[in-house]
Amino acid sequence: MWAKTITGNFANVIHGLNVNHLTDQVIQRSKRMILDTLGVGLLGTSTEICHKVMQYSKIYSSDTSSTIWGHLDFRLPPLYAAFVNGVAVHSMDFDDTWHPATHPSGAVLPSVIALSEAFSQKKKISGLDLLLAFNVGIEVQGRLLRFSSEARNIPKRFHPPTVVGTMGSAAACAKLLALDQLKCKNALAVAASYAGAPLANAATQTKPLHVGNAAKHGLEAACLASLGVQGNRQILDMESGMGAFYSDYNPQSLPTLQSYPWLLDQQDVAIKRFPAHLGTHWVADAASLVRRKLVGHGNNLLPLDQIEKVVVKVPEVRYVNRPAPTSEHEARHSFQFVACSALLDGCMSVESFASEHIHRAALRELLRKTRLEHPADNEPSFEDLYCEVSVTLEDGCAFSGRCDTFYGHWRKPLRKEDLEKKFQSNASQVLSAEAVEGIIETVYNLEKVEDCSVLSTFLSGQSARALSEKLHLL
Repeated sequence: MWAKTITGNFANVIHGLNVNHLTDQVIQRSKRMILDTLGVGLLGTSTEICHKVMQYSKIYSSDTSSTIWGHLDFRLPPLYAAFVNGVAVHSMDFDDTWHPATHPSGAVLPSVIALSEAFSQKKKISGLDLLLAFNVGIEVQGRLLRFSSEARNIPKRFHPPTVVGTMGSAAACAKLLALDQLKCKNALAVAASYAGAPLANAATQTKPLHVGNAAKHGLEAACLASLGVQGNRQILDMESGMGAFYSDYNPQSLPTLQSYPWLLDQQDVAIKRFPAHLGTHWVADAASLVRRKLVGHGNNLLPLDQIEKVVVKVPEVRYVNRPAPTSEHEARHSFQFVACSALLDGCMSVESFASEHIHRAALRELLRKTRLEHPADNEPSFEDLYCEVSVTLEDGCAFSGRCDTFYGHWRKPLRKEDLEKKFQSNASQVLSAEAVEGIIETVYNLEKVEDCSVLSTFLSGQSARALSEKLHLL
């Protein structure tokens, strides 16, 4: 009786999936996602927007509390820990990106880690429990996105994590709470009423709140459903339910639980090498190629005074078309800024978005010579787009470079050693070397960890020595 509707079908799958359904590739890919998300979240705790939401969240108190990543002496109730840590993950736009377009991990990992800390000591949450809940949350997002063709493209109206991320967080937390099928339905229904945020707030300090709210609201929806709060039991079936977000919404039943095919097995994520909108990563690689041609074997300095114009061919994505960004958030959403920075410096990094880099005279001069073009065949999809950068000198000589797949895209994934370097670089900004290595070891062995609270202890900044008695591997 439960699977007569799409919503019932989802509830059946959320309730029915177990650790035996997890494949080796899903486990390995999700551990990479978890490690990367923890790293960008730890780095993000140092951002201005994260400091602001921490100050705001201090007004809430509870006997039950969860870790704020990177803070040994600061804890919050689980809902607000999920919120703050979710904001931290997306505060620099450094978190993973999936296809169809969304940031899948940041909406789910903060909520399941915060919830896992809320259980009594009598009920320990294992690493496999955490992995299963996380992957249920990722799976629900991917399935919902595939109910719409327009979701394949880079968004135009709303930020996808605020819709599918909220639903994924609710599903993940429902799984961790072991809710029955009726309560799973209600968790999805409650979450849907929290969903949605306009894309107009891209490139502002408000955009990171989208991911924090998705994590918090999904956790809240599952907790309310666990207490018996009811919603529309056909929320995924209706045009006025999830269909309200997509004009071409066409829900389909999920596969049967027998040999369940995870989307993460079929579609990996992109992991970013620098903190900016994913579309700019094609631009950075194309511009770096042009720079190598321009400087040759000379003094490695760009002949800025000889450049007449720079043309960047990208899809038309209006919220990433920013010819003169003035803040770090605008720079992270500017094709032009990334093209010019990569031309000047040869690569992009966390430091590229510091104020002194954004406002340097050479960059401003190059921005004034830069324009975008939108070829008809350049689709606004992270699966299909490309970038060409061409630089024309005053003597008429022209140099160009093209990127079809950047390093870090799911077609060209980061090597394990480069993922670890990214994590170590990010996490070491706020944690000791012992804690950093402890997180790496714990994540890589997550399916063997009996009590995943060890992960939260490392995330708070406690040393490995203090955890020796807590880490039990099977």
